[in-house]
Amino acid sequence: MEFDRRAVVAILVCVAVSAATAVADGNGSSFDELFQSSWASDHMIYDGELLKLKLDNFSGAGFSSKSRYLYGKATAEIKLVGGDSAGTVTAFYMSSEGANHDEFDFEFLGNTTGEPYLVQTNIYVNGTGNREQRNDLWFDPTTDFHTYGILWNPRQVVFLVDETPIRVFQNKEDKGIAFPGYQKMGVYSSLWNADDWATQGGRVKTNWSHAPFVVSYRDLKIDGCEVAVEASDEDELRRCSGSEWGKEGRYWWKAPEMEELTVHQSHQLIWVREKHLIYDYCFDATRFPSTPPECVR
Repeated sequence: MEFDRRAVVAILVCVAVSAATAVADGNGSSFDELFQSSWASDHMIYDGELLKLKLDNFSGAGFSSKSRYLYGKATAEIKLVGGDSAGTVTAFYMSSEGANHDEFDFEFLGNTTGEPYLVQTNIYVNGTGNREQRNDLWFDPTTDFHTYGILWNPRQVVFLVDETPIRVFQNKEDKGIAFPGYQKMGVYSSLWNADDWATQGGRVKTNWSHAPFVVSYRDLKIDGCEVAVEASDEDELRRCSGSEWGKEGRYWWKAPEMEELTVHQSHQLIWVREKHLIYDYCFDATRFPSTPPECVR
């Protein structure tokens, strides 16, 4: 299920589209202040306040943040490809760079008409992934916009759908388990063809007669600790994780109440896992005869 997004030649050009966005200091910014095309800018469509990516049998498209961040929250309102979307994948994720990168993935797996979208989440730590979970959703994500978010702080990574947590990866470094807390990350999104695995294990291929496939975005936000390029990683880690920042209230994601789910959020997560969890690598004994250490309760 892994792939090399970075094999695509990057076309680092700025794009202008009016979109409601927010940055760490609370001021509004347009799309081109926060993001840029990362590949196939000719497959990006600007429609008023909407940004759209299209996929045809020539190319998909993607964009990335201009800055890198240590901790915070990235969100996007997304309306996924409708109709027969089998073989297509829309990704919204955060990632650092290099072979030993950290990464937090939302991957929305298209399906045949009338069949539900599946949402795959994955977490890479020091270059190792294979931590897939899959959920269906309690709504049709192709008929309207819904908010998808990734919250990252020194204690946990939380995947959110309309502010409902669907997955939590807790910091268990005290038990010798690696946590993705030390590499600066960019925010990315893309639409691409993955019919070798995305729909029913690759058995259903992309029907190009339905192309172009289009995914729409609005209200892209990054509320995070922006990293200064010229500063050392150690200095930036100290700045972004230091307790003095939390006391000033600048970095809300470090507040004590953000270090774990609330009681209400915990109940929401239990509901999601009971009603909508399709697959969890923690319980896949074929792939993992020994339970992965982060899965041991």
